[in-house]
Amino acid sequence: MTSCIIPVSSIMPDKIDLVRFRRNLHSRPELSREEAETAKTVAETLEKFNPTEVITGLGGHGVAGVFDTGKQGPAIMLRADLDALPIEEENDFEYISKNPGVAHSCGHDGHMSIMVGAAEQLSKILPNLKGRIVLLFQPAEEIAFGAKAVLEDEKFKRIEPDYVFGLHNLPGFPEGSIISIKGEFASASQGLVAKFKGKTSHAGEPQHGYNPVLAMTAAIHGLMAIPSMHTPIERSALVTVIHARLGEVAFGTSPGYAEVMATFRSHRNLEMQVMEARAEELIQGIAGTYGLQSSTEWVEVFPAICNNDECVGIIEHAAIDAGAEIVHPEFPFSWTEDFSYYLQRYKGAFFGLGAGVDHPQLHNPDYDFPDRIIPKGLEVYINIVKSLLGS
Repeated sequence: MTSCIIPVSSIMPDKIDLVRFRRNLHSRPELSREEAETAKTVAETLEKFNPTEVITGLGGHGVAGVFDTGKQGPAIMLRADLDALPIEEENDFEYISKNPGVAHSCGHDGHMSIMVGAAEQLSKILPNLKGRIVLLFQPAEEIAFGAKAVLEDEKFKRIEPDYVFGLHNLPGFPEGSIISIKGEFASASQGLVAKFKGKTSHAGEPQHGYNPVLAMTAAIHGLMAIPSMHTPIERSALVTVIHARLGEVAFGTSPGYAEVMATFRSHRNLEMQVMEARAEELIQGIAGTYGLQSSTEWVEVFPAICNNDECVGIIEHAAIDAGAEIVHPEFPFSWTEDFSYYLQRYKGAFFGLGAGVDHPQLHNPDYDFPDRIIPKGLEVYINIVKSLLGS
């Protein structure tokens, strides 16, 4: 696939070349919790715009640029994400990933570039504002680790926002459009690891052991039935079994261990809580039936993103002022985002930035963030800041 090179001056006339910055990040992606060089690049770039403070090492490799007006007013936090994905990129442009098996296939390079552009704009308009703006570049979003780690970091006490806003580019929507939903914006998701422990025996004498094969198959069928049995028809929920393992490849042995892994997904946190309880009961019940020990572990926990109505209104007014088309999907998105952890604590909202109707989808090997939408995302962010902190 050949990239169409867009003249930088026609996209972004400001001093910093955000397109070049984005493509540089794209060529050097780093996985979750390994974003050291990306964080260093971001921190050094932020320093060029004379922030009040640059905080590093937040929740791992997180970076925050603080712009304090020195005047009383609210504190706003805008968030971008640092990490890339374990995907082999399939593009042929000159800035393709130089790290084998790692790619910015979710567009976090573009999100960071929008935020760096916001830093430059804030350096120019800060005297006209009141309050404080924090630009957070968060690590490890893809594995549901980063937001929690940032919030639990002692250094986050120096940030403590009143409002939080975030965006994500969304293929399938017109370029530069703003995708907005009141209430639940994106789904809750979490992974279940269910383990059964029995007793190995000779394959010719299985009666001397406890083979968990029937427990494993019962767990697979039972877990997949949970949404239809325990959630209402008008509330979307889904269980996807992603992996199952039984014993070892040893034809003389009847296995004594099995595990099942499944992803649980729902539009609301309430349905997730119901499914979690039913799943744990199911695994315990199956284990008891077959005389096995069992355990359950929940991993990669993403609560649902639940937007504040007032903050959705602020985003939509900012979009209107930016001349952006606003799209209102009927249902929450099925994907997840750990921005939800901030919304559990602070007033705020999350919105989408259209990446193009026919653009390759997120996490696809041929995906690349469209540079043309950087200005619109930046303008909406700055309009949000102005609406809340304008003096």
